Amino acid sequence: MVIPTGFALPPFPYLLGLTLGLAAVAATLVARRPTISERHVLALVPWVLVGATGHVLYVVGGLPAALRPLAGAPAVYASVAVVAGGAWAGLDTAGRDTPRPLAAIGTAVLAPLLGVAIASAASLEPVWPGLAVVVAGLLAAGTWRALLAVRPDVAATGRIGALVVFAHALDGVSTAVGVDVLGFGERSPLSQEILDFGAALPTADLIGSGWPFVAVKLALAAVIAVALADLVRDEPAEGYALLTLVAVVGLGPAFHNLVLFTISAA
Repeated sequence: MVIPTGFALPPFPYLLGLTLGLAAVAATLVARRPTISERHVLALVPWVLVGATGHVLYVVGGLPAALRPLAGAPAVYASVAVVAGGAWAGLDTAGRDTPRPLAAIGTAVLAPLLGVAIASAASLEPVWPGLAVVVAGLLAAGTWRALLAVRPDVAATGRIGALVVFAHALDGVSTAVGVDVLGFGERSPLSQEILDFGAALPTADLIGSGWPFVAVKLALAAVIAVALADLVRDEPAEGYALLTLVAVVGLGPAFHNLVLFTISAA
């Protein structure tokens, strides 16, 4: 089985609404062909955090019943895509310089969601999540510097390539902290296979079972950044779009981990 635990489609009315919303947003964006640059990709980061926080509230039962189906997996990805894509299309149609207001709208949506998540916690435990951010930052910086030294052409991916490496470093480290320190489980079967491999190594008793997962995530992020460097240089819109997808699948789960651990860790 390769489908993550908890993966389920929303009820049909929600599924139909999301499908129609995605189709409408996609059609509008394809028709308008807005600029996709580093700034545009970075402006989507708050929206990724919106999806991650919304799913945490889904997990802990912090959402109204009417909104819960929109925040499950995989519906949360579509929900955020509809709202963020709609905001992007609206700003582009209005002739606005998109990145700054797009990021501002995402941040305005994120703030109350985080407030609800924090208010729902009996106590807050930010130490381990904070350490995960620091360790991931150090690992990502070291990996990015090494990558630039070995493959200078990866510099074409710019800040988005660095974001991809950091996003997956944070996903790896936060998962390792959750499993080895805080006693959380892993919902993805493939990730669990890697964690089980780490648990079977002689190093498990000393440094835990999560370090192979961190290594795999860093290696994959580095390989993808190198593989997409030429595309970003030759076709920036397509290259940044693909890098954005890669960053999302790392940053979303990572921030979900951080918020969940902060409000749920004993």
